[in-house]
Amino acid sequence: MRADPNEFAGKRVLVSGGTKGLGRATVERFLAGGARVVTAARTITSPMEGAEYVQADLTTTEGSHALTKVALERLGGIDILAHVIGGSASPAGGFAALTDDHWLAELNLNLLATVRLDRLLIPQMLERGKGTVVHVTSIQSVLPLPESTTGYAAAKAALRTYSKSLSKELGPKGVRVNSVSPGWIMTEATGDFLDMLRTASGGTIEDARRSVLDALGGISIGREAEPEEVADLIAYLASDRAAAIHGAEFVIDGGTIRTV
Repeated sequence: MRADPNEFAGKRVLVSGGTKGLGRATVERFLAGGARVVTAARTITSPMEGAEYVQADLTTTEGSHALTKVALERLGGIDILAHVIGGSASPAGGFAALTDDHWLAELNLNLLATVRLDRLLIPQMLERGKGTVVHVTSIQSVLPLPESTTGYAAAKAALRTYSKSLSKELGPKGVRVNSVSPGWIMTEATGDFLDMLRTASGGTIEDARRSVLDALGGISIGREAEPEEVADLIAYLASDRAAAIHGAEFVIDGGTIRTV
């Protein structure tokens, strides 16, 4: 289905990490709905027409302040915060392979980048008594893969708890907070992750893919999610159609998690 080009007309949206994968799909979805969008990345490649781009490293305090400054100056404020930033560059090999630097990198990218932007941008929502925040967590928070994603999973679990706590604080003040928990999404980062596993195991990319599927217990629908499918869920939660949805987590994993 095509997006309603007026769904987000007049809305000002910030998407963290919006140049690749799910981030890019999320920027595209909000633009298709008529929003004004600002996003950031360490390296800006293939920018989309209509979006405002800021070159910034959001794992740093300086990067968060740079993005916030541009967002407030160019858009005059932010109505919707979509926190899509995340990922992992930690090596395979289980817990013993993770150094302090690996742990700090996972926390900075998957938790603290979001916390910093919230702290900088939610106050202007509270002043208006209205706004929407969507945090992208991961099913890894409840289904970690010990061989390769312990640090990432722990950081996303912290983000999940933070999101729930924030919703309890902000709901009475007019700001809605929800989270989206994807399973396996087929993105460029997925390809990099599989290549890392292939290098560590000495097998093929398909061997690496099968090892992840086995660790997850399979995907009921038989495939990974497309970025556009997850982006559409993010947009729905940010829209007025979801005005009564708050403090909730929406899992989009093709049936990977089989427990209640």
